[in-house]
Amino acid sequence: MDDRIPPLYDGDERAILYSWLDWHRGTLAAKCAGLSEEQLRRRAVPPSGMSLLGLVRHMAHVERAWFRRMLDDEDVPLLYDKEQRQDADFEEVDGASAGEAIAIWQDEIERARKVSAELPLDAVAKRQRDGHDVSHRRILVHVIQEYARHNGHADLLRERIDGRTGE
Repeated sequence: MDDRIPPLYDGDERAILYSWLDWHRGTLAAKCAGLSEEQLRRRAVPPSGMSLLGLVRHMAHVERAWFRRMLDDEDVPLLYDKEQRQDADFEEVDGASAGEAIAIWQDEIERARKVSAELPLDAVAKRQRDGHDVSHRRILVHVIQEYARHNGHADLLRERIDGRTGE
């Protein structure tokens, strides 16, 4: 069942951005819904080593890195030992718990929402990216595009796993 709320057609900038971000968060959740742990771990689009579980883990990392670490300067480590291996979130899924990864992702989404809700869109992140100041607005757009890109991957993975297609 698809319980996502479609993105707004009209509204202020914040409402539009949030509706698209929540749509994409919901899309990744929908792509993972109803699958077993083994199916979520499956690298179904060779030669890529990407899996739906890896995407969930990666997006938890993205939520944490951009909202908590970058925007709010919260002193939290990167998830999944990414300091040691840049692609650990994608690659180290064979022994990973899907339930745990989804819970971490959902927790990072909730924390990101709280950080974001307290700031105007033109607020500048407390940390720089590549020597540049980054606005809250830019972070929202970046995270939306990150989900959109990876949801395209999720579409292909899900179709190869069980034939299911859709937005």
